[in-house]
Amino acid sequence: MTVPLPVVFIHGLWLHSTSWQPWIDLFRAGGYDPSAPGWPGDPATVEEARQNPESIAGYGIDDVVEHYATLIEALPAPPLLIGHSFGGMIAQKLLGQDRAAAAVAIDAAQIKGVLPLPLSALKATLPVFKNPANKRRAVSLTAEQFRFAFGNAVAEEESAALYERWAVPAPGKPLYEAASANFNPHSPAKVDTDNSGRGPLLLISGGKDHTVPEVVTRATLKQYRHSEAVTDIINFPDRGHSLTIDGGWREVADTVLTWLRQQGQETGR
Repeated sequence: MTVPLPVVFIHGLWLHSTSWQPWIDLFRAGGYDPSAPGWPGDPATVEEARQNPESIAGYGIDDVVEHYATLIEALPAPPLLIGHSFGGMIAQKLLGQDRAAAAVAIDAAQIKGVLPLPLSALKATLPVFKNPANKRRAVSLTAEQFRFAFGNAVAEEESAALYERWAVPAPGKPLYEAASANFNPHSPAKVDTDNSGRGPLLLISGGKDHTVPEVVTRATLKQYRHSEAVTDIINFPDRGHSLTIDGGWREVADTVLTWLRQQGQETGR
């Protein structure tokens, strides 16, 4: 009797966990046991999140990591982790702590040690950094800001529709923590990239991503050069930061499924 392998999807800033629903349906049809729990303080729905932004204000990277670590402990087996943006950073931290069987980090936020800081990334995060008080607050994006940060590689109409469906306020603290990571020896953005005993890791980048440009993902790959564990990278040249939720999500999801199966991460194993 086969046992479905748990899969945990981890969202990033400004997207609600329910944005993973098409992926959940696909992975469940593939024989996995998927779930997409929110960050600590996340309301259950997009509408509730918009109405109660203070519920997620003030949570930092360590809070989110501990939250998911606790959820993972209750699972019947170490899960596969699939994270987008800051969710990709969280997935890498948990994999480095040997809490997962494998991880996929899609357009993952910069971890400690990654030096490139493209201008487009600065512009995408300016809504948070323009006011130091936002470190303790939740910050929302306008439709125009979402268009630049997420939807630049799709039609304007699709970007607007994605914004209306999935965009929610996000805590500013993780961005401040990531921004100061290379000046803080104990930064919560630090990942155990030297761990050779961890499960396989796939890094995915979008060639048109403004928020996490491809150069950031390639610099992240270099951080793993001392690890003997599998670390792969795949680039989607024409995709932006919305690649997990826009009309091309299925191509990305199928690529992830194929890679997981190549690594032996199939249900019942």
